[in-house]
Amino acid sequence: MTNRIIFWLNNSRLFSLPMTFMSWIVIFIYSLNSGGSIINGLLALIGISSAHLATNLFDDYVDYKTLCKNPEFVNNTVKTKCDYIKNGTATLQELLLVVMIYCLIALIIGVILTIKCGLGVILLALTGGIITLTYAFWSSYGFSELAVGIAFGPLLFEGVYFVMCGRFSFEVFILSLAVVSFTIGLLYTHNLLDYDGDVCADKKTLCCRFGNKNKALRFLFVLYCFGYLMCFVLAYFSRNLFYVLPALTFPFAILHYVSMQMYIRDKNNLPPLRWWNYPLEGWQKIAENNTGSFYFRLYQARNLMVWFSLLMIMAVLTRNISNL
Repeated sequence: MTNRIIFWLNNSRLFSLPMTFMSWIVIFIYSLNSGGSIINGLLALIGISSAHLATNLFDDYVDYKTLCKNPEFVNNTVKTKCDYIKNGTATLQELLLVVMIYCLIALIIGVILTIKCGLGVILLALTGGIITLTYAFWSSYGFSELAVGIAFGPLLFEGVYFVMCGRFSFEVFILSLAVVSFTIGLLYTHNLLDYDGDVCADKKTLCCRFGNKNKALRFLFVLYCFGYLMCFVLAYFSRNLFYVLPALTFPFAILHYVSMQMYIRDKNNLPPLRWWNYPLEGWQKIAENNTGSFYFRLYQARNLMVWFSLLMIMAVLTRNISNL
């Protein structure tokens, strides 16, 4: 039983939960600083995480239903997405059952929070549920970044703030736009690294819709600049200059952008590792598999998201100190 639970957690891409956690911890601390309920915030984390894992698995379900019609996918012996279904380790019925379990957990949390916090939770939960069940549709038309932006941005931030503090906030909305820009940056970096494979598979990701990798890369720079701009907007409206602290990560955003340029020119390019590139979990194994150039960029986008969020948390903690 334990092994099966671990099996499904791995296939649910448990490694992606830091995206949820880093967004949640920013607004959780912000809400605590506003006198919010700790219990409601923790319940929200469980519900959001369950919905996130359900989305990952349901995306596999939809993708497999499409891919299994492709003879090249069926006859390919190389490990691919949905391989755990393709090789018979799990069935589609089991996959749907696990999705329903995740959704049931999120539903129970939603009911509890509705009883505690009011009907506003229903609207938030319905919006999140729609995004969860339609994410594969968004992704197939190149709008996965938009779906993630809504779910991990205003919906998550305003939702957590509402259940913890009982109200919505324009300042929280701006805060969500700043943080989610770097969450989307991580997803977008992954899609850009997969650009050639997605083109061959005729996937309509946002990167592919730009027509070439260099144009697609420019959007990553615009995305990060938008996040930094929101820091200054937040500092202006809140009258707290500490909200510009996350802008200290700008040099690392430039380094990441340049590194992506190098990858586009040469997929095997791997810059010398510096102290600021860490952490790089499992790097020895990655290097042995000759996938270092790919995962190096992915880790840098992830680390940039984490650093930005941590500095934003520091800024949030100064709200009661700085009143300019």
